[in-house]
Amino acid sequence: MAEALEGGCLCGAVRYRVTKAPLDSGYCHCRMCQKSSGAPLQVSAEFPADAFEIVKGVPKAYRSSPGALRHFCPDCGSQLTFRAAVNPTFISVNLPTLDKPEALAPRMHIWCESQLPWFEVKDDLPRYDREGPAVG
Repeated sequence: MAEALEGGCLCGAVRYRVTKAPLDSGYCHCRMCQKSSGAPLQVSAEFPADAFEIVKGVPKAYRSSPGALRHFCPDCGSQLTFRAAVNPTFISVNLPTLDKPEALAPRMHIWCESQLPWFEVKDDLPRYDREGPAVG
């Protein structure tokens, strides 16, 4: 990756920077991502945990499952990241929160067993019923 990627929440109170290339990227159709985003899926890229830093503000954490934390802006509610609750090796950044989301394209679909029947996907990306290939 030639230059750092930057992004943040809708209101600008929380900003972040990523300094290494992504490990992978994809669409997640799981029920937690659907509920946390209010959308039929969520798209993210996974980066090494040591490549991510908050440069402005303090996001709030929500423990969405025993092993995971989701971070969001406490002011506008934009969900920014997902990571393991203990000793994360990677952090998933919600791609639309990047300043230039077009810089990274999704490479797969995961948790397709939870895909909503009325949401049609028209691409040729690999699909996994549950988790995709291991990251980190």
